[in-house]
Amino acid sequence: MKAIILARVSDVKQDSNEAQLLRMKDYIGHKSLTIWKTYEIEESSTHGSRKKFQEVIKDIETSKEPIALVVDTVDRLQRSFRESVILDDLRKQGKLEIHFFRENLILRENSNSADLIRWDMAVMFARSYVLQLSDNVKRKIGFKISQGEWINKPPIGYIGTIDEQGNKGMIPDPLRSHLIVKIFEMYATGNYSTQQIKLEMDKIGLRSNTREHKPIVKSQIHHILRNPFYYGVMSVNGQLYPHKYEPLINQHLFNRVRDVFEGHNKKPYRYGLKPFAFRALLRCAECGCLISGDIKKGKYVYYYCNNYKKVHKKRIYVKEEDLFIPVKKALKKLILKPNQKEDLMSDIRKVEEGKTEFYTASREELTKEFNLYETRKSKLVDSLMDNNITKEIYEKKRIEYECLQNNITNKLGKFQKADEQYYMTISLVLAIAERAYDLFESSEVNEKRAIINFLLTNCQLDGKNLKFTLKTPFNRVSELNSRSTMLRR
Repeated sequence: MKAIILARVSDVKQDSNEAQLLRMKDYIGHKSLTIWKTYEIEESSTHGSRKKFQEVIKDIETSKEPIALVVDTVDRLQRSFRESVILDDLRKQGKLEIHFFRENLILRENSNSADLIRWDMAVMFARSYVLQLSDNVKRKIGFKISQGEWINKPPIGYIGTIDEQGNKGMIPDPLRSHLIVKIFEMYATGNYSTQQIKLEMDKIGLRSNTREHKPIVKSQIHHILRNPFYYGVMSVNGQLYPHKYEPLINQHLFNRVRDVFEGHNKKPYRYGLKPFAFRALLRCAECGCLISGDIKKGKYVYYYCNNYKKVHKKRIYVKEEDLFIPVKKALKKLILKPNQKEDLMSDIRKVEEGKTEFYTASREELTKEFNLYETRKSKLVDSLMDNNITKEIYEKKRIEYECLQNNITNKLGKFQKADEQYYMTISLVLAIAERAYDLFESSEVNEKRAIINFLLTNCQLDGKNLKFTLKTPFNRVSELNSRSTMLRR
């Protein structure tokens, strides 16, 4: 029988492929098998699509005669049950024999249940090892974070170090750390955009941490300005932890940069100047191109497909007033009847009772925890004044408590935002449901566009017909009003 030898390592510290090949070639000689192909794989058995493994399977599937797959041990072939399905199907079809050298196990088409159970048990133990390894890695990462150690590559402005004991660390980059400070100082003035700072850094020669040391890009400038690591705090999975490395800036400068960002976000953005209600909201149902608007005879607005993909033979013009007809029809269906409004308000009151109780309890618990750390900070100052702790310990614990308080503040902010959105959604649903049609009829073009953008989605022009979908929860209100109230039950 022809044989395929498969040797795999996922780590250079493991048993080498050469050692596995020597053992399996000796085994094949005793089993009177003929070596057909040899695969030396360096890939993980638990990550990715395992391209080399898939090549082995393809060779077996396309072979016109049975193949013996010889591996050193079960965990060299697989560490999960997903491969068992493929391998077992080939075994049942008589296309494959699996030889596990160290387990002294051969699986054939007519293998008994005891051998198959031994295979499953070996796979289970291999998977158990992988899971335990994953747990150990997670625990190690968690411990490093608690000790203020950074677990990723150094941010721009820092370089990695290794001491005499082999312990890794980080120090400010003597060539680039002052440029990071300059980036923060420039942006904090409010006179520089990230693009302008990028151009300035190109002139100075700031480079990224990649092997190619390419010029820094605009997105990296943005990431630097948003990264709290530079003032002494590292962000891991949305949580803040104090780190043990030397900060490049103080928190006051970081907060000034944050305020500039928030100020920019509040600036209004002007889109187009021409008053078209469906501007940038409507696409062609046939080719997907954006529908353009045009003014004819100085006052009539028409829409047409720009035919960028050259699909249409003839340009079709549709009057804006004709597109308003199905929109108005949909808005009329949003008007709630008096009994429907009463039922809705009754349900809202029931939800409100549970929401208020949950919100109050959660807020009180978080506030209590915040005040606890505030008390600890106060005692920390007393300990420093009494010379019971050093200034280094004081700074470390102060940053730690402030990080925990920041995390609590973020949680409170999320509760507050969710609470505001809850009431905003209720008021919008009720207001829009009652007045959407009247508002649309009496508003100017820009207001009409705002209403269309707020209520409708997937707007398409199919020939001369407007197609769209109402956004949630307004589609539910429309469905309710479209159903008959004269049902038997």
